[in-house]
Amino acid sequence: MEGRRAAELAARQSFGKLVAWLTARCGDVAAAEDALGDAFLSALKQWPEQGVPRAPEAWLLVAARRRLIDRARRDQTLERLLPELGAAIPGMDPETPQNAMEFPDERLRLLFLCSHPAIDPGIQAPLMLQTVLGLNASRIAAAFLVAPATMGQRLVRAKAKIRQARIPFVLPGPEALPARSAAVLQAIYAAYSTGWDTAAEAAQVEVLTQEAVLLARLCAALLPQEPEARGLLALLLHCQARHGARRAADGSYVPLLEQDPGLWDAALIAEAEAELTQASLAGRPGRFQLEAAIQSVHAHRAVSGTVDWPALLRLYDALLALAPSAGARVSRVAVLAELAGPEGALAELDGLATADPALGDHQPWWALRAHLLQRSGQAGEALQAYRRAIALAKDPAVRAFLRHVAQGQDAAAGPVPGRSAG
Repeated sequence: MEGRRAAELAARQSFGKLVAWLTARCGDVAAAEDALGDAFLSALKQWPEQGVPRAPEAWLLVAARRRLIDRARRDQTLERLLPELGAAIPGMDPETPQNAMEFPDERLRLLFLCSHPAIDPGIQAPLMLQTVLGLNASRIAAAFLVAPATMGQRLVRAKAKIRQARIPFVLPGPEALPARSAAVLQAIYAAYSTGWDTAAEAAQVEVLTQEAVLLARLCAALLPQEPEARGLLALLLHCQARHGARRAADGSYVPLLEQDPGLWDAALIAEAEAELTQASLAGRPGRFQLEAAIQSVHAHRAVSGTVDWPALLRLYDALLALAPSAGARVSRVAVLAELAGPEGALAELDGLATADPALGDHQPWWALRAHLLQRSGQAGEALQAYRRAIALAKDPAVRAFLRHVAQGQDAAAGPVPGRSAG
């Protein structure tokens, strides 16, 4: 049992680091994963019988490298890799004490490889989750609400693209680093948002959001001079801090302003605030820092009992100037309604739809419109807007919440043309 536990621990803690080291030397993510998978299988067989080596990481790396060398000797196209794979690495002796083992941490290069412009942006986040964190295709597929076979095929194609296009396993130069860093951070944010917004089972949501936070932590550690990496980590930590308050005991949806701040994770909030403070010291504000600052204002309600709406409006103005999006525009109108009332906010919301007709399919736009119509006493129109918001909602808990609110509007509005009052 001790050997199995040691192998499982090494898989959780070192999978990405080992895959990155091997990929850096063979240029083939799939081959590196296959070799490491064989090494783990050998560990599961040998460690319970022979005992756990003093340096499990080194043992696994030696075993995986040996398999890659055997493959290179059989495959003429890989012969050029033999010198690199055979080169000695300090601390590679499996009997070296663990704290004396040193080999380069190549995970940052692996993250940049996964987010290379030649890779389909839609598969970049899943690719990071598999190669850097070791999640299998089934877990990733469940989190992204994709059939396991489909996700597996997409991951295989992405790795084949890396091999066939010979995408270099290198860090971008100084001129390309900001844009490529942004792609890495965006992919991690996409992974987290998928988990946060998904209608999947709670366990699947938990997997994706927690693993995305792990990737954000890794990026913040590997990119210490990049304030947006810390900004992303701060943003995700603030969101994770409220995870337990988003649902009531019966599973029903609880909007942010109705959540009990006492249920928020104070330790995660404190960590988020520390990361955001460190990011701000660079004097280079970015999208994720501003979004984290917005979440910070909401988090302060746990201390003050109120929301600083003027501060939120200023932050949304800054965010829209830097990184305009439909979501930010709609959220700004929600803040404006708290400051200026629903009528003016409704006019601005309608103006957004005139400028961007695509908002007609944007669920938060309809939910906010319904809420503002309700506040302004227009019960009939509010009911129609609620129906549209319900139809567009993907999360069953959100749909149920909106239906509950709409039922009140239904009673207030009376008979609606074209629909029975009953």
